[in-house]
Amino acid sequence: MAFEGLTDKLSAAFKKLRSKGKLTESDVKTAMREVKLALLEADVNYKVVKDFVAKISERCVGSDVLTSLTPAQQVIKIVNEELCALMGNTGVSIKFPSKPPCVVMMCGLQGSGKTTHSAKLAKYYRSKGHRPLLVACDVYRPAAIQQLKVVGEQAGVPVFEMGQDDPVKISKQAIRHAKDHGNDLVILDTAGRLHIDEALMDELKNIKSAVEPNEILLVVDAMTGQDAVNVAKSFNELLDVSGVILTKLDGDTRGGAALSVLAVTGKPIKFNGIGEKLDDLEEFHPERMASRILGMGDVLTLIEKAESSMDLKESEKMARKLKENSFDLNDLLSQMQQMKKMGSIQQIISMIPGLGNKVKEEDLDAGDKKMKVTEAIIYSMTPEERKKPSIISPSRKRRIAAGSGTQVQDVNQLLKQFENMQKMMKQFGGTKKGKRRKLMMPPGMGF
Repeated sequence: MAFEGLTDKLSAAFKKLRSKGKLTESDVKTAMREVKLALLEADVNYKVVKDFVAKISERCVGSDVLTSLTPAQQVIKIVNEELCALMGNTGVSIKFPSKPPCVVMMCGLQGSGKTTHSAKLAKYYRSKGHRPLLVACDVYRPAAIQQLKVVGEQAGVPVFEMGQDDPVKISKQAIRHAKDHGNDLVILDTAGRLHIDEALMDELKNIKSAVEPNEILLVVDAMTGQDAVNVAKSFNELLDVSGVILTKLDGDTRGGAALSVLAVTGKPIKFNGIGEKLDDLEEFHPERMASRILGMGDVLTLIEKAESSMDLKESEKMARKLKENSFDLNDLLSQMQQMKKMGSIQQIISMIPGLGNKVKEEDLDAGDKKMKVTEAIIYSMTPEERKKPSIISPSRKRRIAAGSGTQVQDVNQLLKQFENMQKMMKQFGGTKKGKRRKLMMPPGMGF
């Protein structure tokens, strides 16, 4: 996960500060040296690191911090504030004009994920009630138009294309089409190159001049580290981009680009890609990202993911079943599938305060694997067996194990865990009619 190494090193530096009841300038200087090294190892721009550490040091050696009753917490608070400032303090999204359509021009190098993120952006705004139109302006890369059609269909968004025609002409015609068909968002998927060259920039400048886009979003790959920042700087100088979409922040990237882009280009990160699925796109919130980097989690994003992933009617139905103690294996499977919509266990854990950098990666992998095994076992059961697990005899267990590619002991373990879950729900939910409900409470705390 992005920033994992940086989070661990910063946490170690702050742990040393917490062990001291009172801080000296020497303590602060030592901590800042570790912060500096951690940021440089995370591939943050050297000049950005130098300015960042200087600001923190200046604020930390003030009397308010050194004489504070909780000096370490004050230092962490200052680092958090400066991280937010480094990334822009508040999130900046796409601004829709009063007169539609809003034209967004996507640009970037080949391989940065521009076409996929055009579809992600379209799906994101479609879920918010907008009517986006994807436009195929990459007429050079083999199968680029077909790729946009495929991801457009997956996103449920129409794609406008005119084959290998002039990209400027395609852009102008697409906007006319959008006005005629009520599309309030036009996303232009322009051509990329393996490197920045004159021909690429001339074409992008011509499209910009012809359609006057409301937004020019640059898609850069976070895995390329400082190269991503250099690409952003070059594109910005030639096109004056309005913002950046940073991709692959879910991968094994050091994350330095996220901390350097605004400082180097003056342009904010507006979205970040966090996975391969079309739903894996988030608005970039500096304050939330700063919390993640410092190991404080990101509860707000977790809540938003839960709200967007969970079906309200399904949740109400599940609440009734829990209340009536009629929860079965079909319901367990449904809950697991809804949880998967929120992302991997690793993504969810990283947003929970205090857990992000404490749970081992092998444990997270084991958790994902266990969930897949559980799903396979339940899918191998008949509808009747899922509804009433008590009818599953030894011969049925053997059949289920063979069908799911597992062992009988795996089936037994799942059934035992489910039985324990039902017992717990019964204690929490209620007893026979007419009797008073009783919550499970520690000894001595009951009614």
